[in-house]
Formats: sequence, C-alpha cells, structure tokens
Amino acid sequence: MNAIAFKLNESFQNLLAGEEGQDLVEYALLVSLIALACIAAVGQVATAITTIFSNISTTLA
Repeated sequence: MNAIAFKLNESFQNLLAGEEGQDLVEYALLVSLIALACIAAVGQVATAITTIFSNISTTLA
C-alpha cells in the first residue's frame, strides 16, 4: 500500500514540476478562443441571413 502511495505522490510531484502540460493548456486556451470567435461570427451571419430572407419574403408578399 505504501508503494502505491509513494508512486502516486512521485507521479504527482513530477506532474507539478514538469512543463510538458503547459503547451497543452496553451493550445486548449487558443482553441477555445478561436471557437468563441467562430460562434460569435456564426451568430452575426445568421442574423444577416435572417434579415435578407425577411426582406425577400416582404418583397414577394
């Protein structure tokens, strides 16, 4: 049991000391910001398309 706890503690200490995960976090933040920008852009495009189709519908009626 102590060996498992020691191995877990050693792995945790290596994780805190290592910088390998830093790149992954930076990429995740970058991807999330790009995704938010895309969602905002799609919202604006959807509004513009709705306006265009409303104008076409009004003109045809």
